[in-house]
Amino acid sequence: MAEIHNLEEILVLNKPITIELGCGERKRHIDAIGIDAISYPGVDLVGDVFEVLKKFPSECVDEVYSYHFIEHVQDIDNLMSELSRIVKVGGIVEFVAPHFSNPYFYSDPTHRRYFGLYTFCYLANSSLFKRSVPNYNKQFQFELEKVDLHFKSSRPFYIRYGIKYVIGKIFNSCAYLKELYEENLSFLFPCYEIRYRLRKLPVNR
Repeated sequence: MAEIHNLEEILVLNKPITIELGCGERKRHIDAIGIDAISYPGVDLVGDVFEVLKKFPSECVDEVYSYHFIEHVQDIDNLMSELSRIVKVGGIVEFVAPHFSNPYFYSDPTHRRYFGLYTFCYLANSSLFKRSVPNYNKQFQFELEKVDLHFKSSRPFYIRYGIKYVIGKIFNSCAYLKELYEENLSFLFPCYEIRYRLRKLPVNR
């Protein structure tokens, strides 16, 4: 179980709350509440992500960030449901995950899910892309505002990094090129990761 005394102290201060899910050893947002299953230095709340999020009151969180965490989560529907409960109306959620064409994705046996342009179109309202997907009669609490493809290579492949940076600038220039890339070119020019930005909608929208 997570220790929540720090969370209670933060809630009493009535300040904007940012959380970072699966922050690991390097929290990107210094002022965020870092949540992780492992007690790394800098992790503020240790425990299973679902148990920890249940400790948050409804509509108390302003921003949620996650970097290479969501691909480890088996039940994404449950995660989105819990986030829709704790995030304030107008609050944002950002996920960064490996793109399905990233060859390194398949090396990690703890990865549970694949992610592409349309993944969160199944989990949120979206009008970003020409291709539509079914919603299976779900009532979504988030709007998908932005999806970006990130092309890069890890060290020491600096020349590849530069080439992929240019490729990314081209394909991210408009939604049409993003869709063209993913349908026809994704395995010719593998994409390293993908970033999603969502915003919480009013309940009676």
